[in-house]
Amino acid sequence: MGTTAYPGPVPVEIRPAVAELFDDLATVLGPKDPEAAACWCLSYRMSSGDLRMKQAASRASVMRELCAAPVPPGVLAYRHDEVVGWCSVNPRSSYHRLVHSRVIPKVDDQPVWSVVCFVVRPGYRRQGVAAALLDGAIAFARDEGATVIEAYPADNNGKRLSGAFAYTGTVSLFAAAGFVVASETKSKTGGVPRVLMRRSVA
Repeated sequence: MGTTAYPGPVPVEIRPAVAELFDDLATVLGPKDPEAAACWCLSYRMSSGDLRMKQAASRASVMRELCAAPVPPGVLAYRHDEVVGWCSVNPRSSYHRLVHSRVIPKVDDQPVWSVVCFVVRPGYRRQGVAAALLDGAIAFARDEGATVIEAYPADNNGKRLSGAFAYTGTVSLFAAAGFVVASETKSKTGGVPRVLMRRSVA
């Protein structure tokens, strides 16, 4: 997948998070203090017991390696060449936390891809960036051979989620992109239940 443009309230371009764009990814995910704690969007990918999760610098190195992998770890959103957001999307099998989850079910044996996280930078939120990221994530997964993609959004009934819990996306966001509820889950975000939603990308 190359650059894909999405018109709307904020004209957005979506690009795979390849190695050459790691500094842009760091702008979205990295802390201002390199030694400060930051998730680097690895909490779903790695076991909490992995020693590389113990230090901020190690987490940054892991994400840099993922960006250099044959399949990048997700997609980035740009507005006028300024990075404004990120979406983590990869095969479900690459997310340790999902593979071993007791609260988010495995629906069947299809080789699904998963959308697990959105981050939109302050100043660009509520302007359609998340929707463009989701469209770009779907296109990216399709280009990489995915046939089914799923996500685990908050079923917030239209109520606004606080920023700390908005990373999952919402049912309305995914429904607008053609996803349907495939299963309930035992997972919650900010006290709000999450559901498993799917759509075909073939």
